[in-house]
Amino acid sequence: MQTAPTLTGTLVPGRNVLREVLIILGGTLFLAASSRVSLCLPFTPVPVSAQTLAVLLTGMVLGSVRGAACTTAYLAQGAAGLPVFAGGAGPLYLLGPTGGYLAGFVAAAFATGLLAERGWDRRASTTALSMILGNALIYLFGLAWLSRFVGTADVLRAGFYPFLAGDLLKVALATALMPVVWKVAGRA
Repeated sequence: MQTAPTLTGTLVPGRNVLREVLIILGGTLFLAASSRVSLCLPFTPVPVSAQTLAVLLTGMVLGSVRGAACTTAYLAQGAAGLPVFAGGAGPLYLLGPTGGYLAGFVAAAFATGLLAERGWDRRASTTALSMILGNALIYLFGLAWLSRFVGTADVLRAGFYPFLAGDLLKVALATALMPVVWKVAGRA
């Protein structure tokens, strides 16, 4: 199957090590900035944040390999103690209740990037579907890990239901943004 260029591949053609490092570091800055838009809820250890939107857009814009590399670098920055996560930093934070969601970021960025490489970021319906699939991966990893902390009986109450409406709003926002971004990129 022929792959379509991603947005980053269109705007920044060619590959060299310095360009790749700068693209990935730029993506980690975007992810870190998104973690600052967060809200802690009293009944769950998982904060509401803009991180999932940033992760899904990062995958879609950077593509599968760059998206996964970016989210992996982001996790490494947080593990090293840089304050890039919504609720803390350091290696133990990755082992805490939100660790599964953070691990799911890599899978989600890869998946949305892979779908973008197949042209799914060109139409609203497929953009929305790819974002929903990416979110599902984040939930799959996140809920499986969170259940170790809150139990299986409470995992949906603590890690899914409070976030569903916001995630649907983020999917709608990303779906609205991608065609606009592609129009701007086409003019660049």
